[in-house]
Amino acid sequence: MENTPSKASNFRLNLLRLLALVLVIAISVFVYSIRDQAKELARYGYPGIFVLSILANGTVLLPAPGVIFVFAMGAIFNPFWVAIAAGTGAALGELTGYLAGFSGQAVVERATLYNRLVGWMDLHKRLSYLTILALAFIPNPFFDLAGIASGTLKIPISRFLFFTWIGKVLKMLLIAYAGASWLSRYIKP
Repeated sequence: MENTPSKASNFRLNLLRLLALVLVIAISVFVYSIRDQAKELARYGYPGIFVLSILANGTVLLPAPGVIFVFAMGAIFNPFWVAIAAGTGAALGELTGYLAGFSGQAVVERATLYNRLVGWMDLHKRLSYLTILALAFIPNPFFDLAGIASGTLKIPISRFLFFTWIGKVLKMLLIAYAGASWLSRYIKP
């Protein structure tokens, strides 16, 4: 007797995937719609930077401000803590891409770049974590595809978050310190 999933468990899994996809779309549309008002979170300091970073990275395939904000906040607050707050928020925000992948990659399954990335990560399982880290570190618009690929390949969410967090914090460190350096050159006390 084969150990195959029942129709009820398949239905529940498909329903869960559909709900995850609807949630990702709703979050993306919401964040995109409030992108101009989100800058007001800066007045709340590090918690505001954290929340804005979640929002900026919570969209899937829609642009949202984030890096410029971190650059500016690095010039105002301690760049190290700006990077920690922004990197942590960015990693958590990237869960939307992971959920989109979990939901069945319906958004980008025909994209050539996505298929190459999935192929690379599936072929080189051990390197998939380094791929996640590298793509999280490099400023690029394609990290959503890495999140989707990670969800599709069922990479453990804890590992996805860990390597995304490392890459995002390192990127935010560079950006925040660049903002602080810029401020010290052009604004003398």
